[in-house]
Order: sequence, then C-alpha cells, then structure tokens
Amino acid sequence: MLSYILRRIVATLPVMAIVALFVFSLLYIAPGDPAVVIAGDQASPEDVERIRQSLGLDRPFLVQFGSWVWRILHGDLGTSIFTNLPVSTMIGQRLGPTLSLMIVTLLLTIVVAVPLGVVAAWKAGSLIDRAIMAFAVFGFSLPVFVVGYVLAYVFALELEWLPVQGYTPLTEGFWPWLQNLILPAIALGCVYIALVARITRATMLEVLQQDYIRTARAKGLGQGGILFIHALKNASVPIVTVIGIGIALLIGGAVVTESVFAIPGLGRLTIDAILRRDYPVIQGIVLLFSFVYVLVNLMIDVTYTLVDPRIRY
Repeated sequence: MLSYILRRIVATLPVMAIVALFVFSLLYIAPGDPAVVIAGDQASPEDVERIRQSLGLDRPFLVQFGSWVWRILHGDLGTSIFTNLPVSTMIGQRLGPTLSLMIVTLLLTIVVAVPLGVVAAWKAGSLIDRAIMAFAVFGFSLPVFVVGYVLAYVFALELEWLPVQGYTPLTEGFWPWLQNLILPAIALGCVYIALVARITRATMLEVLQQDYIRTARAKGLGQGGILFIHALKNASVPIVTVIGIGIALLIGGAVVTESVFAIPGLGRLTIDAILRRDYPVIQGIVLLFSFVYVLVNLMIDVTYTLVDPRIRY
C-alpha cells in the first residue's frame, strides 16, 4: 500500500512540472510587455529597459524559469506588480472567502445530489425519475452567471431574504457568514449537483441489479436499508471519485461566482489580476489551483485503493 502511494506521488511530479512550465510561460504567451505595463505610457525606453533588468526579463528563458522554480520551492511566489505585496500574502488574504464558498457548495452538493440520485434510481422510469433527470439536464446546461443573476434578483432584490453581495467572516457569527454564501453556493452548485445526481443514479441502477440486493429483499430488509446501507455503500466509490474530480468545476466556477456576488476571494483576485496584467499574481493563483486539483485527484486514488479490495498495489 505504501509503495502504491509513493508511486502515485512520484507520478504527480511530472504533471506539476508541466503545469509550472505552462504557468511560467503565461508571461510570454500573454500580449504586452510587463516592463511597459509597470513603467507606464510616459516612460522612456531607458526606464523600460531598467525595469526589464530588475525583473530579470533580459535573461534567457530557461534561466528565468529555473530561478522562478527555485523561488517557488522556497515558498516565494513573487511580488505583485501593482501593490508591491508578496503574492503569497495576497492569496492568504483572499483564501478564506473562496474556501468558505467551496466548502458550503460541496456540502450542499452532497446533501442534495446524492439523495436525488438514489431516489431517481429507486423510481427508475417513473415520473419522479424523469423530473429529477430533467432538473439535472437543466442545471447542467445553465451557465453559473445566469443562475447567479436570477437568484440575486429574486431572493435578494425582490424578496429581500438574503444579501445580494459581499462576504462576512466566520469570526463575526455563523449565520451572517452562511447568509452571504447561500446564493453563491446554490449558483455554483447547480452544475455540480446535476453531475453528481446523474452519476449517483447510474451507479445505483447498476448496483440494484446485483444478486446480494435481491437476497436482501428476499430476507425482508426494508427499502431504506437496501438503498442507503447496502446499495449506496457499494456505489460510493464512483460517486466519491466524481465529487473529487468535480473540484475543478468549483475552482473554475468560483471565479465567475465571486465576480457576480462581489465576494473578495481568489476568483475575484484572479479577475482583477488579469485586467491589470499582474502576471506574478496570475501565475501564483493558477499554480495554486493546479496544485489543489492534482492533490485532490491523488487523495481520490489513495481513497479508492483503501475502499476497493480489487485494486492491486
């Protein structure tokens, strides 16, 4: 088991190396010269060249990349072009709102999507099943920003049940914290809920055809025990896998959701950095998101081997 985990960790290193190369290349792929952006429109060519030298942009590409990786390995993500703050400090300041949004969305998805999928599989072919699958298709088709604007208009502006924008830290109270996250979590979770519900239904349908389920029914076990104890337990591995892989949906959707609801998180920071061409901030955030995604997939692989005895190490 330990050797398998070590192999999986080693296998992620080339992935992170490729990601790091791509992230660093953003400086060259993106239009414009960072030195010109920093210097401003009124700067002379000498000022621009001096800034290029201070940033190391006059050195060969591989030398710059090696120096950048060395700083990354020592925890230095660089310094923002516009605020002169360390990128790690800026990420730390914005991490709380994004982490809160993703946690609430993840919990909402599990609480809503898994029971919907189980009920749809139980009532396969019925009107309930069709209604749930229609909701899943509808939720998967709508863009996050459309759902966000509709929710904000109905529940914040018209009904005035929930705040339309902003974020309240958890230290100021649980309900104020949750109140600001309900609408963003629903908007962000619609696609996620639809995906998990569909996968849960498909997996449960397969499990419910197994011999041990028929044996449980023959022994007189109740429908609830069959569905949630025997069937769901054995269908959990693909469901957990999809939930973990769906973290990518949360990361991408958080950028849009935080912009719609004015949440000062990493998504909003990403948009601001792109608009200002703040390359060190963009590189740091993309690298962080990529690392989180790779780490989550690694954890899924390890969990899969723990719960599925058919895996050979």
